[in-house]
Amino acid sequence: MSAGGAQEALEVRERVDAYPTHRIGAYPVRAGRPFPYGAVPVPGGVNFSVYSDRATSMSLVLFDRGAEEPAAELEFPAEFRIGSVYAMTVFGLDLENLEYGFRAGGPFDPASGDRFDDSKVLSDPYARLISGRDVWGAEPDWDNIYPYRAQAVNDDFDWGDDTPLRTATEDLVIYETHVRGFTRHPSSGVQAPGTYAGLREKIPYLKELGINCVELLPVFEFDELDNPRSDPVTGERLHNYWGYNTVSFFAPKAGYAATGRFGMQADEFKSLVRELHRAGIEVILDVVFNHTAEGNEQGPTISFRGLDNATYYMLTPQGEYYNFSGTGNTVNCNHPVVRDFVLGCLRYWVAEYHIDGFRFDLAAILDRAPDGTPLPNPPLLEQLAHDPILRHTKLIAEAWDAAGLYQVGHFPNYGRWSEWNGKFRDSVRKFVKGEPGLVGELATRMAGSPDLYQGRTTSASVNFVTAHDGFTLNDLVSYNDKHNEANGEGNNDGGNDNHSWNCGEEGPSASPHVRDLRQRQMKNLLAILLISQGVPMILAGDEVGRTQLGNNNTYCQDNEFSWFDWGLVEANAELLEFTRGLIAFRHAHPVLRGTEHPSGTDSAGSGFPDVSWHGVEAWRPDWADHGRVLAMMRCGWHAKGGAVRDDSIYVAVNAHWEAHDLELPRLSDGEVWHLFADTGAPTPHGMHTVGGEPALEHPGRYHLGPHSVVVLVGRSTRPSER
Repeated sequence: MSAGGAQEALEVRERVDAYPTHRIGAYPVRAGRPFPYGAVPVPGGVNFSVYSDRATSMSLVLFDRGAEEPAAELEFPAEFRIGSVYAMTVFGLDLENLEYGFRAGGPFDPASGDRFDDSKVLSDPYARLISGRDVWGAEPDWDNIYPYRAQAVNDDFDWGDDTPLRTATEDLVIYETHVRGFTRHPSSGVQAPGTYAGLREKIPYLKELGINCVELLPVFEFDELDNPRSDPVTGERLHNYWGYNTVSFFAPKAGYAATGRFGMQADEFKSLVRELHRAGIEVILDVVFNHTAEGNEQGPTISFRGLDNATYYMLTPQGEYYNFSGTGNTVNCNHPVVRDFVLGCLRYWVAEYHIDGFRFDLAAILDRAPDGTPLPNPPLLEQLAHDPILRHTKLIAEAWDAAGLYQVGHFPNYGRWSEWNGKFRDSVRKFVKGEPGLVGELATRMAGSPDLYQGRTTSASVNFVTAHDGFTLNDLVSYNDKHNEANGEGNNDGGNDNHSWNCGEEGPSASPHVRDLRQRQMKNLLAILLISQGVPMILAGDEVGRTQLGNNNTYCQDNEFSWFDWGLVEANAELLEFTRGLIAFRHAHPVLRGTEHPSGTDSAGSGFPDVSWHGVEAWRPDWADHGRVLAMMRCGWHAKGGAVRDDSIYVAVNAHWEAHDLELPRLSDGEVWHLFADTGAPTPHGMHTVGGEPALEHPGRYHLGPHSVVVLVGRSTRPSER
């Protein structure tokens, strides 16, 4: 072929699919490409593709940006449908000024599962952007015929040299936070409070804290105004603050972007991810595939319900919604079409937003069959575990659902999934509170919960004491009971099994004794969390003693109940420094971050088992019900399975109200115990710098105060042997 002929062939190839074959109204169109779904720019136009198996008609509804009425409705010709997919390329559209939706025709027959309503304009499930809630909390036009408008987007963001960090899961210290709440407080001092850009300004704080992973509460588009309740005292509107009612799964929340009103939320969020990566911090998204914002039979028709209700939702034989989520509907996750949707969504966030992992809300629902029965080999979970795009992302399950399916320790994992370890949370809370009969349980949790995760690595267990759902750390030691009256539900919402202790007085206290004890208890809980095997997760603000005034369910509180008060950084500087020190200590000691559960044997020839347990007397732990003292020693020769030599670590927890003189286990010749932290010691003697710990004044013994934790480092005093 001559050069001229090759050029001609190239031009011919470029023109394929780039010219119209039909005209609908004023719009030149042609049959589109069924994949990918959604609206995708193509040469000369935009390709629209949408699935519906049971619709009898489908139209593309086009709007000029912000217009009340559609600019046009283009019904898909019969020849534009392949299988159950309607696809059409429309030429000559202005992408920057385009909003679109679909109108699906079909039967309204709930008993058969169909809820078509051709009076509704439906949002595209695959929409890359959504307009309509561009500015957080701004009152919308409630008469808008199409409130959540799909938009196409050009993928032209410059990622530079950003690549996935691929931090080993066992090396993570996760920081759970909320995009808006982290900087919305007036004390934050950022230029764009409550936004992705605001969070980006606080990266230096996160880096100094030492965490290497942020887990963001939902950032998929949701409607913060879909909560009908108001504060029973003030009458103020309550919001859907947490964002667990997803409106659109591919679109970042526009109201979290300072540039959302300009439709630039995608770029703003990508900038945040890129800068977090540059700081060595991974990004995990809290994702909600168990239900949608469409709710139950009385909920709005936004997208799935009007496109193909029977495909997307789990329905009873009578056509009613199963409600394993506690919020009205349940997504039919193991239907093949829905599996593809979930997989495509997560692939998109990894490929387009460089996301490092996902935490799945009420993930037990993801292994239910369409009739609600737990599947022995749920295809969605297996597919996510082995997907090539998701291959190196973190997958974390909240391994329970609202209908009682509790799978902590036996969630189908395929060698990939980690779990929020709710048993770690409860056991540690109860022990530190002082409940009896928990010494053995605490030992198991500190060792990485081998009873739950035998045969899996220690990173299967994501350990936490507090999370967004429940008391903050400060409130855990300040309240015996929840105080959720401001939520407008008569204090009936939120969990009752908090295992909290107010240290003698409910709520804020002026008593120095109570305040000191609370401070010590917070340090105790943080110390256990960051010393234990498994992956620690910290709730944002716990490091500075943030309070929600006893509200353990602030899902609706877009105010100072929920926001990070940056004044606490100075006011509680001691607790902040303590937390930083613990995180640095964990990073410095690989013996705390092994992948294998310690076995209690000596495979490294050190003369010590990899883990040993002690009580007031060395080598004699007190497993009795009345026991409230437990010490753990980790031998540094066994770090990373013996591949790395580390110091030995000794941590003793005293949940008793009396002090105890501890006999310490002897170390190898030339090694002595050094003091890293003692939560019972007065400030500033409670913690020393990593590597700068002083040797104990009295080797072999340690006086541990009531309700205290001590952390010691065993190493040689000779510099050449350190």
